[in-house]
Amino acid sequence: MVVLAGAALAAQNDVAPTNDLPNPYGSVENYFKLSEGRKWGSTSAIEIDKDGRTIWVAERCAANSCLDRATGEMSSSDPVLHFDASGKLIKSFGAGMLIFPHGIFVDRDGNVWVTDGQDNAPVPARGGGRGREAGAGAAPTAPAPSGPIGPRPGATKGNQVYKFSPDGKVLLTLGKPGGAAAPDYFYQPNDVLVAPNGDIFVSEGHGAGNDRVLKFDKAGKFIKEWGKLGTAPGEFDQPHALAMDSRGRLFVGDRNNNRVQIFDQDGKFIAEWKQFSRPSGVFIDKQDNIYVADSESESVSRNHDGWRRGLRIGNAKDGTVKYLIPDPETRKRPDFSGTSAAEGVAADAQGNVYGAEVGPQRVMKYTRRSGTQ
Repeated sequence: MVVLAGAALAAQNDVAPTNDLPNPYGSVENYFKLSEGRKWGSTSAIEIDKDGRTIWVAERCAANSCLDRATGEMSSSDPVLHFDASGKLIKSFGAGMLIFPHGIFVDRDGNVWVTDGQDNAPVPARGGGRGREAGAGAAPTAPAPSGPIGPRPGATKGNQVYKFSPDGKVLLTLGKPGGAAAPDYFYQPNDVLVAPNGDIFVSEGHGAGNDRVLKFDKAGKFIKEWGKLGTAPGEFDQPHALAMDSRGRLFVGDRNNNRVQIFDQDGKFIAEWKQFSRPSGVFIDKQDNIYVADSESESVSRNHDGWRRGLRIGNAKDGTVKYLIPDPETRKRPDFSGTSAAEGVAADAQGNVYGAEVGPQRVMKYTRRSGTQ
């Protein structure tokens, strides 16, 4: 087994790719059963319920957006889905509310938090005018304004964070519909996490925006923010995912910088880890195992060549990397050049691993092979 020391690697500017790692997991396709006639859309948001067994998924309404930008109509499908441990759909909600569900978190009370990472601003045609807008495949957004991010012309929905009860009742909403430039509003919120004391953390900036982490109290009152676009410690370029370990350290998947940054809950920088590759998703279980999803190396991202896409599993205490579940697409199609593998990742109390995939539009389950450690 190849084990890499996190402390030593973090101290290096250039980290050797962690590609040659064992994979003790087997894949289970088509495990989750949607209602008849419905198909999967792009999915980056997956989380385990407080029971440790059942699974929450937020997907994009059988497409890559719940908004049809050609018509301005919202999908009638529920994007927030709850599955039992056998993969049976037991609950769904959220139709008409979420444009681009991106991140999800279940707090200790079982409430479900979801980020809506886009708005409904019209996409201008080339040469001016409204033009034909994107439909079910890609989900382009209107160009972001320069300077501080504020509401865009025509944006009346999206760029918010919702707290739902387990049965789908809205308990709290963070941000302003369409987004705004005030410190406690959002543009492209990626992920959300609730600390044991109830404080709320939101990461923001997906190709544009403010590239920051925001902190709120349990009632949704803004406390502070940190970060800006950059490569230095405490700076971000697309802070795509959040997780917290048993010590209360906040892990931020700083995707375009190809690193995981670690902070205390006041935003003080602790460390950066590059050995987990290019992090689209980060999950830490109760035993401090860390799961990091890389969906873009050597495909969408050309600044991280030499690293294999897939799910890396290791130790959140010291940063060792133990396993790599390779991207299923590259196993079948070595020349694949799109976003693939999981963007979102979670693991249940039995050690099963789940990958939520945007490009292939599916959720994969991975189970430990018998006799492996």
